[in-house]
Amino acid sequence: MKVVAVATAAAALVGGASAHRNHRAAHNALFEKRGYPAGETCIPGCTTIWKTITGEPTLHTPPPPPKPTATAWPTGPAIVPTPVPQVCPTPGTYTFPATTLVVTETTTVCAASTTELPKGTHTLGGVTTVVETETTVVCPYATQKTENGVVTNVIETTTYICPSAGTYTIAPITTTVDVPVTTVVVPVVTTYCPGTYTAPAVVTVVETSTVVFCPFESATPTFAPEAPKYTAPATPPKAPSGGLGGHGGKWAMTYTPYRPDGQCKEASEVMADCAAIAKAGFTTLRVYSTDCNTLPNVGAAAKELGLKLIIGVFVGKPGCDNGSPDVAEQISAIKAWAQWDLVTLVVVGNEALFNGFCTVGQLTDLIHKCKSEFGSAGYTGPYTTTDVVSSWLTQDVSSICSAIDVIACNAHAYFNAGTHPSEAGPFVKGQLDLVVNKCGGGKPGYIMETGWPTAGNCNGVACAGVAEQAEAIKSIKETIGDSVVFFSATDDPWKAPGSCNCEQHWGCGQLFN
Repeated sequence: MKVVAVATAAAALVGGASAHRNHRAAHNALFEKRGYPAGETCIPGCTTIWKTITGEPTLHTPPPPPKPTATAWPTGPAIVPTPVPQVCPTPGTYTFPATTLVVTETTTVCAASTTELPKGTHTLGGVTTVVETETTVVCPYATQKTENGVVTNVIETTTYICPSAGTYTIAPITTTVDVPVTTVVVPVVTTYCPGTYTAPAVVTVVETSTVVFCPFESATPTFAPEAPKYTAPATPPKAPSGGLGGHGGKWAMTYTPYRPDGQCKEASEVMADCAAIAKAGFTTLRVYSTDCNTLPNVGAAAKELGLKLIIGVFVGKPGCDNGSPDVAEQISAIKAWAQWDLVTLVVVGNEALFNGFCTVGQLTDLIHKCKSEFGSAGYTGPYTTTDVVSSWLTQDVSSICSAIDVIACNAHAYFNAGTHPSEAGPFVKGQLDLVVNKCGGGKPGYIMETGWPTAGNCNGVACAGVAEQAEAIKSIKETIGDSVVFFSATDDPWKAPGSCNCEQHWGCGQLFN
């Protein structure tokens, strides 16, 4: 998992032509427990790590912030792999050659994302933060400036005083649309880490004058071995019965079958890991995708140990539909495996909205597609998607709320600078309550990821450490443990440490033995 913020609707930073390879390579980038977040920087004085979000305003908007201070960010051109615009002035067939770009140091720029808006006045972008007390927030944000008729995207910093507990959107942009539907550009703070990026050759056919954006992809990912093909049983097993959740503060644990060096584990290693999780008292494992022979190996272990599975369709780059080879291959692998008696929940997408890989409409369509595909193969259990809380609260997600059977979100108290480890449980429960209330309809809610690191930097009063993790996990377990998936069973040495130096240290399985 790369420790970077992901540009919304911009460069696809991980490569690969299959779900197996892409998920393995994207694991560095997408399974990190970042703080949802300022280019994943732990900023002293911030109450939470933030992210730029687009969509109609749905939260309380505080009074206008004070005038921004002059930016202290570096000036001058930045050579980074933002999408390359290619102009197609007339109808015809166009071929754009491949382009390679090398980034030698971590670079933060003011990039641009696009979103489609209906007629009316809309509030876009900004920084969303949740505070529990009066707090002063200092953070960078992306905005637009107009000088002599030229609109420029810039990064500025601002100081904002949150007067009381609540959710605040800082420095949003307001725009008015006079036509029925239009596409607008929204500036976003985007960080690129060192590496080699390639925009592949593109051949496209256009019928009208248009501009084609060719995104860059990482040129040097490490791929997992190809999974073997599986034959579906003649009669799929009966879908599981009973509800979700656990007892005694234990329900589920996340599991990814990777060795310390990032390579795929053998079936015997997977069996040993799963046996330890079962011995600790958990009844369910959450897996993210189908790479590394996850379904056959983890499925076999689960069956022998009496465990259930939460399985997933992983969206690791823009391409949020069954037409994407990554998504299509995962759907096919799950249908071929078809051990529905082990499955208690299907999760379609993990933070796909937050990472800009899906729009609300695209994710809704993908959920319905999975329901149709898996339903035709014999699965009759519940479906959901999971995302960070801000992605649920700051967009119109009503179509997703209608499509899913249970509500789910990822919530990590460590990334809220005002949350002490002893208060992790109430914080996580409060985050889930916000999302459940947003969707309404009386559907039950569950946390798909939560935990606390044993090592890393202090983020306000949220400090990483062995004792701190024990205190936080105890609080979560006692407050809402029956409804959460703990992250994760063991540490992940193969991950990059991240700017908060915590990414490798989320293993908490030892606390339950």
